[in-house]
Amino acid sequence: MSDAGLLDHALAFGFVAFGLALLLNLLRLVKGPTTTDRVLAVDTMVIDVIALIVLLGIRQSTQAYFEAALLFAMFGFVATVSFCRFMLRGRLVE
Repeated sequence: MSDAGLLDHALAFGFVAFGLALLLNLLRLVKGPTTTDRVLAVDTMVIDVIALIVLLGIRQSTQAYFEAALLFAMFGFVATVSFCRFMLRGRLVE
């Protein structure tokens, strides 16, 4: 098997694995029972989407997807921290 064929199989496996993880996290988001479970599910979904964007960048052989993944990671981190702060204090701005 050539290196390109092996890379295609690895990318296909990655897409399936992270797609399944995204669906399972969506189930946790809907089912939930607590708000903390839902926040963790959304945070994990952000990580799964970042992984899918990186895999797409590898498949397309372009760096634009990596920059998009970096921006998505920064916004996901800020959103998670903001929501946790809101849960703890009841407000975002002091």
